[in-house]
Amino acid sequence: MPPVRAVVLRLGHRPERDKRVTTHVGLVARAFGAEEMLLCGRDAHVEESLDDVAMRWGGDFRLTVDASWKGEMVRWKERGGGVVHLTMYGSNLPDVIDEIRRSKEIMVVVGAEKVPAEVYELADWNVAVGNQPHSEVAALAVFLDRLFQGEELVREFEGGLKIVPSPRGKEVLYPENGLDEEEGGRDKEEGGDKEKGEEEDGDGGGALPGAEAGLLLWR
Repeated sequence: MPPVRAVVLRLGHRPERDKRVTTHVGLVARAFGAEEMLLCGRDAHVEESLDDVAMRWGGDFRLTVDASWKGEMVRWKERGGGVVHLTMYGSNLPDVIDEIRRSKEIMVVVGAEKVPAEVYELADWNVAVGNQPHSEVAALAVFLDRLFQGEELVREFEGGLKIVPSPRGKEVLYPENGLDEEEGGRDKEEGGDKEKGEEEDGDGGGALPGAEAGLLLWR
């Protein structure tokens, strides 16, 4: 991984309508190289989902709840870190990414409801990932991938389930059980063998443990 430390600040979360999107923001943050998500508020669904993924899939990703967006941004800047606010009204990503990479610590602010004007003022960079309407989840994924230049995609997450890349089928290693390939530590879709506790997914294959429908798997 490049020598950049990144965290994600999720502000404006509305528990009654943002559970799924905020969970996806956390999943993207973890999978694409951030070490922590700061959530402004609390949401048991989000907390349980992200904790479960971190436990089953490994790594040291953290979720901090009840964060004060202004306090976190101010303290981050006081420690010398840079703040990037993702917004479709900002500078185009390709024009500023090289400058952003020169900062060794980056906080990425991802809004939900209307973002306070002070966020735009406190941010070192207001960055647009394109200037057309789309999803904050997509914007975060593209930004982190550009920040880490693709190196986050080959990062190893220690201590959890591992997907074995394959052009066909689904193969999963279960290192927490001490199993390897010879001992049956792979999920064999064609053989119909499923680990205890697995559920069927929509296409008849075995869903991975901890996978909320439509959350971790795509086809």
